[in-house]
Formats: sequence, C-alpha cells, structure tokens
Amino acid sequence: MGAARALLTTSCTHALEMSALLLNLEPGDEVIVPSFTFVSTINAFVLRGARPVFIDIRPDTLNMDHEQIESLITPATKAVVPVHYAGVGCEMDPIMTLCRNRGIHVVEDNAHGMFAKYRGQYLGTFGTFATQSFHETKNFSCGEGGALIINDASFIERAEIIREKGTNRSRFFRGQVDKYTWVDVGSSFLPSDLLAAVLYAQFETRDEIYARRRGVWHYYQDNLVDWAGANGVKMPFVPEWCEQPYHMFYLLMPDLQTRTRFIAHMKERGILSVYHYLPLHLSTMGIEYGGVEGQFPVTELVSDQLVRLPMFNTLSTADQEQVVDAVLQFRA
Repeated sequence: MGAARALLTTSCTHALEMSALLLNLEPGDEVIVPSFTFVSTINAFVLRGARPVFIDIRPDTLNMDHEQIESLITPATKAVVPVHYAGVGCEMDPIMTLCRNRGIHVVEDNAHGMFAKYRGQYLGTFGTFATQSFHETKNFSCGEGGALIINDASFIERAEIIREKGTNRSRFFRGQVDKYTWVDVGSSFLPSDLLAAVLYAQFETRDEIYARRRGVWHYYQDNLVDWAGANGVKMPFVPEWCEQPYHMFYLLMPDLQTRTRFIAHMKERGILSVYHYLPLHLSTMGIEYGGVEGQFPVTELVSDQLVRLPMFNTLSTADQEQVVDAVLQFRA
C-alpha cells in the first residue's frame, strides 16, 4: 500500500485502541466520528477518556459529511475518524487539508476498504493512522484480525512497543538491545502466526477474490436497477474518483416499514438480508454523551432504510440468481 509500516493486530478494534494510545488521548479530549458506524470506531477512544463528537453522514455515499467537520472542531479536538463505508472513500482531500491546518490527527477506519482507492491513492494511507479489519465478514478474513497502518514513521517504534505489551521486544529480535524490558504502556495486540498465514494465502489470490466480488456486485446492480427505480429503492453510489473493493451491496428502502416487509419476504424464501448500524448517538451510551433524536437526520433515516444482500467470496451464480429472483418479486 506504500504505508510507512503495517502492523498486524488481533482485531480492527485493537488497532483503533493502539491509535488512541499512540495519540496519548486523555479525559477532556474530543474525537469527531460519524454516528453511523460500528461501536468500536469510537469505543477505542472513549476507553482513554475522550469524548465522542458525532457527525452526520452524506445521503449519497453514507460517509462522514466532511462539510460539517469544521463547525464541530474545538480546542479539545484531537482526532477526526473518517469511516469509509462499504469501502467507498470519504472525501479525503478536504478532510486532510482541514485537519493539517488545525493540527488535528486523522485516523481512518478502513475496516471495509482494503485495497480500495480515493483519487488513485489507497484508502488507509492518508491519515496519521488507519485501521483494517480481517473479521469473518470482510473481503479478506482470518476469522478475527486487523492491522494498524502507520503513515507517520515517527510513530513506528512506539507502536511496536505498545503492540508487544509495552516492551521493546521488537528491538531485541532485531539485535538492537541485548534484552527486552517494560518501557511503555501496552497490551497483547499481536496475532498468532497461524492467523497471519491464513490471511497471507488470501492476499496471494487478491486479484481472484476481487474479480469474483466485482462480478457479484455488478450482477446485483445490473439486474436490480430497473426494479429499484420502479419501487423507489436507492442503490449504492460510488463517485467516479473512488475505486471500491466490492465489499457490500445494499439497498435503501423507502422507509422502515418497507424494509421490515422486505426482510420478512426474503426470509420466507430462505434468504438472509440484514440491516446495518443503529445510530450511535441514540444508543444508551450515545445518549449519555448528549445524543438526542433528530440530531443527525440522515443517519437516522439511512439506519431505518438500509438492507444488505448476501455478499461473500464464494457466493455461487445459482444462489445469486435466487436472491435476485426473490428481490424482483417484492413490491415496495
């Protein structure tokens, strides 16, 4: 990817926790994050005492609305966390320009976007750090795993220490010290060699995996576009300057009631279709941080509308035809 360093971790959550430790976050600090994301995106920073400052998403890409960021920045803002939803890149040029000018770190949550690009550059190579996921639901998986991408080389040595339980064990293995010891805070963030081997085998066939997923994604798009238009259903939007990894195919139903009927319709035909994130600002913890209903209207609407179709590396053409046939039978 061209990053300064990539360190495998036991999960994307742990990679996020490492980034919070590397930034020395503490109580009183603020982190700007979309409400439409998985809880790990913000929990890693809350664990260090930071306060989440939620932001709404765009109605097209479902990514952080970058035009709202500046209004949320305060002297306490230490990081902005863009989440590349479905592997489609956030608007990283204006985000990076704003954050550099304000001295704010950017931590990309790239759990969905391995090998995707924004304006020709790999997602995960813009911010100070980025995090990857190799969970069982991702394009590349070792069951549970992740990686911390480090783009600022000044953080590499400390990141190695934090990942190795706060010791300088990596320097010892390189022969730079004659014994290793406890030198900083840290935890056990290093995955096993067995998990790394499972992952490496998939990276060796990444072109084949992406070709397969590309075919699945476009089959859905090509066969459902007319049905979607006739039923008031929206399809995924990918800007021309973004190269997506074909991680997910979703539909945006007209409303919650229609989505509920759709999920039941698919279940009756033996097909699992699922919704995605619930707004974090309306969760039990989010309300404690000041979240109220109506605060982020796009997030709340999309959370009620979105449904995901089956999408995985070994999805057969016959099964996909069954999915499409079931969708075409539904009337919104």
